[in-house]
Amino acid sequence: MPLFVDFIQEHAEADLVPWECQVEAARRYGLTIAEAEEAILRLELLPARYQRNRAMLTTAQQLRLFRSRVAVVGCGGLGGYVIEELARLGVGTIVAIDPDIFVEHNLNRQLYSSPRLLGASKVEAAAARIEEINPAVTLIPRQEMLTTDTGRELLHGSRVAVDALDSIAARLELAEVCDAMGLPLVHGAIGGWYGQVFTQLPGQKTLQRLYADLRDGRGVEKQLGNPSFTPAVVASMEVAEVCKVLLALGTRLSSRKLTINLLDMETEEIAL
Repeated sequence: MPLFVDFIQEHAEADLVPWECQVEAARRYGLTIAEAEEAILRLELLPARYQRNRAMLTTAQQLRLFRSRVAVVGCGGLGGYVIEELARLGVGTIVAIDPDIFVEHNLNRQLYSSPRLLGASKVEAAAARIEEINPAVTLIPRQEMLTTDTGRELLHGSRVAVDALDSIAARLELAEVCDAMGLPLVHGAIGGWYGQVFTQLPGQKTLQRLYADLRDGRGVEKQLGNPSFTPAVVASMEVAEVCKVLLALGTRLSSRKLTINLLDMETEEIAL
């Protein structure tokens, strides 16, 4: 490791470590890209890819993100954008959970869908994409449905879960598992021009109360449809909430819900 440290310090540009240097150091000293990234951050240096983060995050906070594990449940319209932004932010481990494959009606909005990938696993497509855009991030693909029976195993080790589902029943099962595990849950839902976001902390049971009379219902997106832009907006808000939860920053959307109306460009905060 001393040779690695010397190499990194010699090739750093001020406090920034260029990508080529990180890759070469990993190759030269028998490390994975992820191991090299953690070692760089521990030296209080910053991989250059994150330099636009440093006006808002310290190097110590960047290291904390890298050491975090986040579970994204649902890898479609919301989930694809959530995964992409978490990886670009520098969250070190992402568990992508979804049993589905891409079908044609996904093509208008789901980030990882394409005609070439029709019939392909959504989580495997996510894994390939993250390997391409940030090889330091570990994406764990789980092509299965999260239920009250499988949830504990699927969410084990994660610090936050993200609801990117489109089924009320599935959301309620996720909420119940998170509550039992003492795990914060960032919820997002979309339909047409509209969306909502909030964070449920352990014991709050916000989702369970919100959907108490709709357990057997279908998400509103089935009636209102989904354009390309609504999932991108709501997913970005979910990622901001995840970042705040992981780093204990700012004011979370806890005990309150933010609703978004993109048709009239209005937002409303509702106490829960």
